[in-house]
Amino acid sequence: MTYPEPRYKGETGELSATYRPLAHEPELVYPTGNTVHYLATGATTNGQFGLYRWVMGPEPSGPSPHFHKSISESFYILEGSVRIYDGSRWIDTSPGDWVHVPEGGVHGFRNESGAPATMLLHFAPGAPREGYFEGLLDLAGRSEEEKAEFYIRHDTYWLP
Repeated sequence: MTYPEPRYKGETGELSATYRPLAHEPELVYPTGNTVHYLATGATTNGQFGLYRWVMGPEPSGPSPHFHKSISESFYILEGSVRIYDGSRWIDTSPGDWVHVPEGGVHGFRNESGAPATMLLHFAPGAPREGYFEGLLDLAGRSEEEKAEFYIRHDTYWLP
């Protein structure tokens, strides 16, 4: 494996780092109290990746098994325990655990611990997942056809 072709063509470097303090307010708050912090989006990383801090309350929550055709997804547990489905079994993770799911890999995650949990979600390449996360809030009143179109538009394929 070799390094990819350079994307930066300059000779002196740039002042382009991004800083985000822990106290920054979340971009998205679900009615359950779960929050999503958009640490880096595809738009801010030139499409290379998306990185989100997902903070879950003690109530059970999270998506059932599904897969993506165009993006990989990784989970890094910061606090608590998140159950992550690796396609064959549910794994009870702990802080410091990491799970990577390549394109097409069946996965899901749930907080069923009864305690808060926090993890980092990493998507590569940097698809516009914010639209998916935000759109979930409006799905309740939609028809089955509208829901199916929404999921396909956001590269999410649910298993029966």
